[in-house]
Amino acid sequence: MYKAISAKLINVTAAAAGAALLLGAANSTAHAAANQIVARVSLSQQTMEVLVDGRPSFAWKVSTGDSAHVTPTGSFKPTRMYEMWHSKKYDNAPMPHSVFFSGGYAVHATNAIKRLGRPASHGCVRLHPDNAADFYQLVETFGPTNTSIVIVK
Repeated sequence: MYKAISAKLINVTAAAAGAALLLGAANSTAHAAANQIVARVSLSQQTMEVLVDGRPSFAWKVSTGDSAHVTPTGSFKPTRMYEMWHSKKYDNAPMPHSVFFSGGYAVHATNAIKRLGRPASHGCVRLHPDNAADFYQLVETFGPTNTSIVIVK
């Protein structure tokens, strides 16, 4: 199983954990507002920007749905996560580091790295394997309830 954790991810999660301890000690309301992840996917730009506690922390190229397969727009919460999932709909295709957000739609890793930056999927949000591993770890660390996936045109 592929497990890459970037140094930047370690720094982001450590900083957020430290801030949560400080905020929690000072004010439980402030603590509730801390440790939020927002992943903003732009269909027109084929990018995903990840904000941790309101601060831009990552910006990655993605591949979303091609002309025959729509990627849903809106604001979503992760519904389930799998380190490795295989598509039941598309020939048992591997979907490493899957973070599902609406039915069968997920943010997940792809081996089609050369296609990142342009629409190429059946509707999912594809990431480079390193970035998918980092995003999966962020969601696992901060929790699905503290994560929003916002997909805009």
